[in-house]
Amino acid sequence: MELVTEPVIHSAKQAGDFARELQLLLRTLGVSEANMEKGEMRVEPNISISDDPHTFGTKVEVKNLNSFRSVERAIEYELVRMQALYEAGRQDEIVQETRGWDESKQSTFSQRSKENANDYRYFPDPDIPKFMLNELFDMGTLKASLAELPWQKRDRYKADFLLSDDVIEVLVTDQRMGNYFEEVVRMLKKPALAVLVSNYLVSDLSGLIKKGGSYPSVANFSKLISMVSEEKITSRGAKDILTRISEKDADPEGIAEREGLLQQNDEEALRGIVQKIIADKADLVAQYKAGKETVVQALVGVMMKETKGSANPQMALTLFKEELSK
Repeated sequence: MELVTEPVIHSAKQAGDFARELQLLLRTLGVSEANMEKGEMRVEPNISISDDPHTFGTKVEVKNLNSFRSVERAIEYELVRMQALYEAGRQDEIVQETRGWDESKQSTFSQRSKENANDYRYFPDPDIPKFMLNELFDMGTLKASLAELPWQKRDRYKADFLLSDDVIEVLVTDQRMGNYFEEVVRMLKKPALAVLVSNYLVSDLSGLIKKGGSYPSVANFSKLISMVSEEKITSRGAKDILTRISEKDADPEGIAEREGLLQQNDEEALRGIVQKIIADKADLVAQYKAGKETVVQALVGVMMKETKGSANPQMALTLFKEELSK
């Protein structure tokens, strides 16, 4: 399948963005994986410049570009080359031709010239009749049968879940992660938790997957998110549990109970730990009392380490300030 656009693209970045969005659309619709490195998609930009906004200049076509980076760099190179010829009064040296892209030299090179459309040997195939697709198919029915398109999904994520643009782009581009996100939010039945889900998914779980981990079951990931939202575990404890369930899928509550990661909210028990840390960290206490109040965060860090991240960090902070003020 070949797609030819109208001449409405005006920069290398715009061309690259268009090609990426086209690839995403093809994958969303199940047309093709469109992997450029496997030859399943190629981009061949036609480039021209002109000092008259109503007239196109002589076009050059760069053939068989197999990466989005090459698309952008080849266009940028051609724009610079053509501009230099224009400024030198040598615009007649810009000829309609096919050029290639040399990745090692980061430059284009001439392959063959084509003076007019006849050189392309266009002719109608006598064995293929004309098809008027709008007469063969009902456009409304076809549109209704399509999967949710990338730009529609972006709008929905923004409106329904209030996600940031960067997070939305990750979830829309990575279809598996996007589907997983949707399943988790659906299981939780609390759209307000969507931002929390996306944070642990995009920032933490994706990093673990890159290191060899895998997606835990939707049920266990959902349970982990519920535990965080209900303050049964701290964010530190949640990350420790997430690491474990990405290595071997298991019940997050069971892990939290076995490893003492359930959040401690017993004020008296925490106060005892605070007092012990103050006695052990005389140097940090001295800095705090000398006016360096930010040191209290270091003391809270010691607390979190000693409790394996199970202490309520806000309660620990309050207790440290109370004890240090005595």
